[in-house]
Amino acid sequence: MKKSFEPFIGTWSIVEMEAWGQEYIDMETPGHFTFNKDGMGHFQFGLVQGEMDCRVEIFDKGERLEFSWEGQDELDPASGRGWFVIENMELHGRIFFHQGDDSLFRAIRA
Repeated sequence: MKKSFEPFIGTWSIVEMEAWGQEYIDMETPGHFTFNKDGMGHFQFGLVQGEMDCRVEIFDKGERLEFSWEGQDELDPASGRGWFVIENMELHGRIFFHQGDDSLFRAIRA
């Protein structure tokens, strides 16, 4: 199976997170994940911003995008990891904060 980053490229609007409500997600700007064709990306939700380094990995159900990130949470340094899959034209995944929270999320193409 060929690994392809292309289906993820672009901006995805966060429409649901397990740990935070939509009011927080869109607090400063509409919550989003954005992927570039070079395998890098960025995101923001609430007061959390990060730069991502992404890799497409093959797993038992197909391909998923795994990433590490670093950025800030309320202006404090923050980092973590996560993953994404595309199901039914939606982005589904989980983001983890190093030694902190984690949350499932769902996003749609912006």
